Amino acid sequence: MNQFQYVRPTKQQAAIDVVAKDANAAFIAGGTNLVDLMKRGVMTPQKLVDINRLPLRQIERAGSGLRIGALALNSAVADDRLVREKHPLLALALNAGASPQLRNMATVGGNMLQRTRCPYFYDTTMPCNKRQPGSGCGALEGINRMHAIFGFSDKCIAVHPSDMSVALVALDATVLLSGPKGDRKLAFADFHRLPGDTPQRDTNLEPGELITAVEIPDSPFTKHVHYQKVRERASYAFALLSVAAALDMDGNTIKAARLAMGGVAHKPWRLAAAEQALVGQPATEETFRQAAAVAMQGAKAFKHNEYKLRLGPNAIVQALKTAAAA
Repeated sequence: MNQFQYVRPTKQQAAIDVVAKDANAAFIAGGTNLVDLMKRGVMTPQKLVDINRLPLRQIERAGSGLRIGALALNSAVADDRLVREKHPLLALALNAGASPQLRNMATVGGNMLQRTRCPYFYDTTMPCNKRQPGSGCGALEGINRMHAIFGFSDKCIAVHPSDMSVALVALDATVLLSGPKGDRKLAFADFHRLPGDTPQRDTNLEPGELITAVEIPDSPFTKHVHYQKVRERASYAFALLSVAAALDMDGNTIKAARLAMGGVAHKPWRLAAAEQALVGQPATEETFRQAAAVAMQGAKAFKHNEYKLRLGPNAIVQALKTAAAA
């Protein structure tokens, strides 16, 4: 690991000023991803700005929704009474992620910013446009069983690893940001980026911007919800593919639906067309299979991840069946 400076400001603006003025500085909170990347030489910040003293851990009502501070721990959010009552889908997704030890350290903001677990990104001897723009994508012709089937480019086929983010995009969350130019809000669906020609950019954060909170509007999705995560082992494993499903039911009729997938794209993948296909339909397996077929339109696999084309619709159907029965 390279040597670095360490500062621990107590004021939000002071933390922002340090990172805004130094392109080699980075915020750090729980450090559950950044420290690993530094150990591997993938990221080499010369200055770490510890933001743990900032007052950003609140979980509280805010107007007609819920505001969760960027420094709230994943474990605290998953266990919070308001979260479990108002947004149980988020609690399910958080509890599906990582291990209890990591959830006790990882923060909401850090979870959003975690970087891909593509092995070519982590191996500094291999080509990776995300780590070193212009070097190529080793996964294109390499071992790509964990990789994208939606939204990829010829520059990068990596996937975003967060479970929490899949639930947040389904719940129409908003990200609160603060930076050198002031405060702003960004729809969660617009926070993460597809790779395009700039796979080194994971998000639409501006230089020096700090995530301060996430807001989730109240919704009717408080009962019929499920987070389906398919992985190679029962815990501490990233999703081969995941589905966040939420239904608003009137008897056996679907009034509204929310669907998103993880492990399939460079960002959490919202399934808006499939949501619309569910509205007004009976909660039957036939309905769910039709929606799954809509959801998978445009999916394309590579040599080693063709199984996702079969796993995807089956996981969507299972998630919807479990949500409907909740």
